[in-house]
Amino acid sequence: MPQPTIKVISGPTVEIEYAGLHLLTDPTFDPETTYDLGGGASLRKTAGAPVEAESVLPLDAVLLSHDHHPDNLDNKGRELLSQVPLTFTTRDGEKRLGGNAHGLSPWEEYEITSTQGTKVTVTALPALHGPDGDDTEEIIGQVIGFLLTAEGEPTIYISGDNASLKVVEEIAERISDIDTAVIFAGAARSPFFDGAPLTLDGAGAVEAARILKPSHVVIAHADSWEHFSDSFENALQAFNDAGLGKLLL
Repeated sequence: MPQPTIKVISGPTVEIEYAGLHLLTDPTFDPETTYDLGGGASLRKTAGAPVEAESVLPLDAVLLSHDHHPDNLDNKGRELLSQVPLTFTTRDGEKRLGGNAHGLSPWEEYEITSTQGTKVTVTALPALHGPDGDDTEEIIGQVIGFLLTAEGEPTIYISGDNASLKVVEEIAERISDIDTAVIFAGAARSPFFDGAPLTLDGAGAVEAARILKPSHVVIAHADSWEHFSDSFENALQAFNDAGLGKLLL
């Protein structure tokens, strides 16, 4: 089975070559800067991406877990979207972004045909950007993950900003053959929910891998932002300590 090419650029921005498609997750290409979120809140980016946004073009599509936080879509990332034919995101994100944005609800599918003639199915997956509870999405907003599938190709899971292992268990109940799991970690924190993590930490990423049972794991969303409280190195160490280091790409 051919293996896709998966490259973490920085933060949640991952470049994926899959079945003849060139894809990108959550574009963040701004230099180091601080974003004013209003009400006295801000997010600080501590390092710029190692490449310019234009270097990843042309793209067939962007897989955008959500559009309303700058650590998942920053200014240069927004500019990039206008040069991409299709951006998959949440239903609410489609309303805000307009243009080429196509909103998906969890478990909704969309089929793209690659230049090779391969039909690739993009499935939106549930994600919860904060602690388990009925009010999390109401406070934080809609977030989704993604699943990439195609005949004769490995299956790729992309978590998006998710902090809930219950959500991971729900996904595992419906999908049993994940080849590569791209897990957003970093344990992002903010004043919401008394500082509870809004994404998985390294230990949570390990548990997600145990639940999903992928053949390979890629850690993303664990660098370049001040509010990420658990580092990329800590996530790697958590996998090694759990005896799962062999899964890491």
